[in-house]
This record gives sequence, structure tokens and C-alpha cells, in this order.
Amino acid sequence: MEHAVMETFLSDWYQTYKLNISLTLVIFTIYGTFRFFAGPKIREQAEQGRLKTHSVSKALSALNIILMIGAIASALVVWGFDFKGLLTLSASILAVTGVALFAGWSVLSNVTAFFLLLAHTSYKRGNFIRIMDGDNYIEGYISEINLFNTKLISESREVMIYPNNLLLARPTVVNPRDRWMPVGKLLPTPRPEKPNEESKVEEKATA
Repeated sequence: MEHAVMETFLSDWYQTYKLNISLTLVIFTIYGTFRFFAGPKIREQAEQGRLKTHSVSKALSALNIILMIGAIASALVVWGFDFKGLLTLSASILAVTGVALFAGWSVLSNVTAFFLLLAHTSYKRGNFIRIMDGDNYIEGYISEINLFNTKLISESREVMIYPNNLLLARPTVVNPRDRWMPVGKLLPTPRPEKPNEESKVEEKATA
């Protein structure tokens, strides 16, 4: 008797929430599929960039957290979770987080820059780069790319830490022919003077 009642209850519950269950399965299927394909892709890019294993682990952990939060939030919406009381707060948090992920002044933008650097073939581990910042520059070998910063090592074995978002935003010379000081200031190069008309006339007269 109890077994029949339980079957009836589960059948009625399934019929009532069949759409919710189906959409939830779709959401977590998309989450699992994206995670399944994104993981090997990130590892492949990391191998091409010769990055260290713990940097790849940090990237995968950050990506997994972002995907999981998105999947859980979508599932809660499907099941009719009341967001009205949290709507203003959620919108504010999402707006601030969205801006922070891409704004140059934000620390979180370094995480976004990390994934972009991971996919950029020019920023491989071991490459020598020169970062131009106005009249100043900094140069060294890429030793490690972390979630928030990149570790550079100069030819004199000095260790320099540079933010990822600035590295992505600044003009960069990859594997330059010559080596300068690890940190320095660009000196203005004088332009060659153009010969004036009098010198041209004198040259013609002597010819």
C-alpha cells in the first residue's frame, strides 16, 4: 500500500514538474559538455604556452566555479526561485562584477586577461618580451603566468611581477633582437636633419 502511494506521489510530482526537470537536465548537460570540452582546450593552450601545471589547475578551478555558479543560478530560475527580494542586490553585484572583469582599474580584470593570455601564442613561457609603457619599458623572460600577474625574469636573474591586464593592454615586443636594461626609460631618438636649399645648391655647384 505504501509503495503504491509513493509511486502515485512520484508520478504526480513528475507530471507537475516535468518541464522544470527537463530544463534542469538541459542546463547541467550544457554545463558538463562545456566543462568537458573547455578543460582539454585549456590544457592544450597551456602546453603550447609551456605553462606550469599549477597555473593550469588555477585556470580550470576558476572556470569551473564560474560555470557552476551560472548553472545553479539558471536552475534556480527554472524552479521558480523568488529573486524579487534579491533583484536589486543581484543586479548591482552582476553589474559591478561584469565591469570589474573587464575594467582596467579592477583586480578581477587580471583573471579575464589570464584566459586571453593563455590563448595567445606570443606569450609562451620562455619567450623574451619587452613591454612598452609610454616612455618607460620593462623586459624579461616569461617565467610564469598566474591568475592575477605574470612573472618575468631578467637576464640578470631579477624577478619582476607584472599585472596581466597591463601586459595585455601595453604594446609588447616579443623576442627582440637586442637586450636592454631590465627596467628603463626610452631615450628620444633625434631625427636626421633635412638638407636645406642652400646646401642643395652648393652640392650641385660642386658636382
